[in-house]
Amino acid sequence: MTVRRIYLASESERRIQILRRLGVEFTVLKPKAVEVHRGEPRFVAVSNALSKARSVVDAVDQGFIIAADTTVAVDGAVLGKPKDGEDAKRMLRMLSGRWHTVLTGLAVITVPERLEYTSVEETRVKFKRLSSREVEFYVATGEPFGKAGGYAIQGYASLFIDRVEGCYFNVVGLPVRRLYELLRKVGVDLLDYISIRPRGASSDRRC
Repeated sequence: MTVRRIYLASESERRIQILRRLGVEFTVLKPKAVEVHRGEPRFVAVSNALSKARSVVDAVDQGFIIAADTTVAVDGAVLGKPKDGEDAKRMLRMLSGRWHTVLTGLAVITVPERLEYTSVEETRVKFKRLSSREVEFYVATGEPFGKAGGYAIQGYASLFIDRVEGCYFNVVGLPVRRLYELLRKVGVDLLDYISIRPRGASSDRRC
């Protein structure tokens, strides 16, 4: 039986890296979707993921398209990607010393059937109380830009994370366990797409 190819509708380095470190075989496609940032957080995350997956359907003859969208919510309000340095500082001050929720919407579309499946993962994260110097430092690194909520947990922001409740990979941008389970509902076993390295083989262990 021919195994259908997996396509990732994302150019996110974080999502690509997570899948590659697992040894998953997939093809990257650039989505052409317009993201929304207003509305109920779960709706926003799922809607954006589905839009990304739908935007590349015509580029696939046969296979499974997966897409994801990560949203940060504080008190029910969605924090998108910072527009500039001042916007990044505003977001960090909102997160300082508080809990917030990170939601990643997942979408899978089968081709040529074009059946659509979605799911959402939620993780609670708490920042330590940030000083003015810490806010200025973090924005100066350039890391907040292009990140939902204005931070990357796997980067310099790790200095300021007080607690995480839930899936860590969800905060990075791709909740792999949730994706694994969603694909199983579609009838896809992700294990069939993973190339296992022999013991003792060299690997990239950089964090």
